[in-house]
Amino acid sequence: MSTTNLIIVVPCYNEEEVLRETTVQLSSVLSELEKTDSINTGQILYVDDGSHDTTWELIEQFSQKNNRVKGLKLAHNVGHQQALWAGLEWASSHSYSAAVSIDADLQDDVEAIKEMVAYFNQGKDIVYGVRKERKTDTFFKKHTAQLFYKLMSGLGGEVVYNHADFRLMSLRALKSLIVHPERNLFLRGMVCSIGYPSACVYYDRKERFAGESKYPLSKMLNFALDGITSFSVKPLRLITSFGLFFILIAIVIIGYALHSFIIGHVIPGWTSLLISMWLIGGTLLTALGIIGEYIGKIYKEVKRRPRYFVEKEV
Repeated sequence: MSTTNLIIVVPCYNEEEVLRETTVQLSSVLSELEKTDSINTGQILYVDDGSHDTTWELIEQFSQKNNRVKGLKLAHNVGHQQALWAGLEWASSHSYSAAVSIDADLQDDVEAIKEMVAYFNQGKDIVYGVRKERKTDTFFKKHTAQLFYKLMSGLGGEVVYNHADFRLMSLRALKSLIVHPERNLFLRGMVCSIGYPSACVYYDRKERFAGESKYPLSKMLNFALDGITSFSVKPLRLITSFGLFFILIAIVIIGYALHSFIIGHVIPGWTSLLISMWLIGGTLLTALGIIGEYIGKIYKEVKRRPRYFVEKEV
């Protein structure tokens, strides 16, 4: 008989259209795991990230009818990563043997949880859910996502290719994650940095069951920027490299200008001047923007504000 107490953490933001089906499918998976003695007990924790629809009312209803369902209602919208952190922190404080994180939209294959639990029972602390392909993504999203993973790897960030936030973590891994003090969260990078024994489960990502994506292009770009600046200082080093490069160009131009002056071949150079002004000006503004991004993160970190507040719990 397994002694594993499993909890599935599901961050939610305006998910009233899909929540009922999510509960049915996750409950079914937990029942099967219990019947096969893969786990002792299984529960679901919904984290309502300040939804404006009836998401929380549905969570309350499900918790009354289904003893598997628990819920946390955050006082305001803090974002997907912070809401997921709230659920994982709650799971850690209640000493669950393992926690699976999954989005509410049912795009991730809930059946893959069974294989994750099997790896956990074999001694793996972290099991990553990895997409086999990106057939359901648009051309733009597919190629920008691939570019992001390659960029992260090139800049020294440790991430699992095609892995989002669908994963299993043991209690030991959870406790190691929770001690991280930063407020700028990029969980898929933070989890990889823990370093405990891990495995990957591959699955086909589905179309969203119902409703619309809560992650528009602007949020995806901000998330990518957070990931890059949270786990790499190479952009700052690139600024230094560009600075040295332009100094070399400047030395060449100065040499050419002095030579032209000495031989008396001085002509108006408005084209080269115009180009150099725009080039250097754009480079300086880009450099200031990158530096500002890091300073902004330092500003957020040193204030040490709470990540979230829980308004209700069921």
